[in-house]
Amino acid sequence: MIKRSTIETARTLSSLYYALSKESLLALSDILVYKKCRKGERLIDEGDVCKNLIFIEKGLVRQFYYKNGKELTEHISYENGIVMNIESLFQQEPSRLMIETLEASNIWLIPLNDLERISDSFVDIQRLYRTILKSSLIESQIKADILRFEPANVRYLKLMEYHPEILKRTPLVYVASLLQMTPETLSRVRSSLL
Repeated sequence: MIKRSTIETARTLSSLYYALSKESLLALSDILVYKKCRKGERLIDEGDVCKNLIFIEKGLVRQFYYKNGKELTEHISYENGIVMNIESLFQQEPSRLMIETLEASNIWLIPLNDLERISDSFVDIQRLYRTILKSSLIESQIKADILRFEPANVRYLKLMEYHPEILKRTPLVYVASLLQMTPETLSRVRSSLL
């Protein structure tokens, strides 16, 4: 996999979230940390403290946790997505959520301390940061509402509409968990749509 340069990655973040000045692009590019990951690599383990926002250049990443001995998938993201454990990140407490790659992945770490430091100097970086957080919170709310209020077939259809890449690239056991249904229910839903 060919990685982007730090300045290209800063430009991508700027185009996705908030247009940055040339000076801000340089400041942001200076704090980005590249990491090449193998499939199945843990980016955050239970008990770790989340210190970074994770921007996915290439690959597939999931957030999950254990409940009553079962692995439950909370979130799946892919190219140009950002993942983080918000509670651990902002409270600097050990994480109950884990983050791992489902494919070999190229990621960029955006260290929170550095992002907050440069946000003090650049208003447009503050806005980019705020827009990233708003997007994450809105996506979480939409997902929670779908899980709370929609039947299984609608949950699947909405995932198909908004994130078809997840359905193409993710093992079905994780898709079922993400949609809060059993693999058998997911199989029935998929069959009914054919």
